[in-house]
Amino acid sequence: MCTMIAQQVKVNGSGKSTMGWNRIDQASVSYDHPYDMPVEYSLNLDFTNEEGARVAVELDAASARRLVETIQEVIHRAEAGGYIE
Repeated sequence: MCTMIAQQVKVNGSGKSTMGWNRIDQASVSYDHPYDMPVEYSLNLDFTNEEGARVAVELDAASARRLVETIQEVIHRAEAGGYIE
């Protein structure tokens, strides 16, 4: 059964796909059935823009947690180093 757990957020970034680099202005985060990963549920990240470019990632829950922790640690270190205002 689908979880229907999904949320979108506006972002400002770039993503690389088979078409090259594209501006990214939205991220969709869901926890539901993956398209490719051989598990019942995964954390699914879709980075898109208005022109239709898309970069997709599917992670198991443990990997998603490690990724969140690592992102927070890197941002913290960048702030401590004065690289982020």
